[in-house]
Amino acid sequence: MAVKIRLKRIGAKKAPFYRVVVADERSPRDGKFIEEIGYYNPLTDPADVKIDAEKATKWIANGAQPTDTVRALLKKSEIIK
Repeated sequence: MAVKIRLKRIGAKKAPFYRVVVADERSPRDGKFIEEIGYYNPLTDPADVKIDAEKATKWIANGAQPTDTVRALLKKSEIIK
């Protein structure tokens, strides 16, 4: 089972809001996930990013691969280098 750290959209139309989740790569974008580790709100200035560093590093150490967008958010939050 390949595990990804990715975004799950929960915002309304024209008002995006995302949760950062750990999910099986075969599950749909807004479908079943394993664990929620944070959120991302791109509408605020600056964008509001809150990710649990402890959970994120644990999942990365266990082999979870972040998507490109989540990797950028993790770098912005200084969780990964």
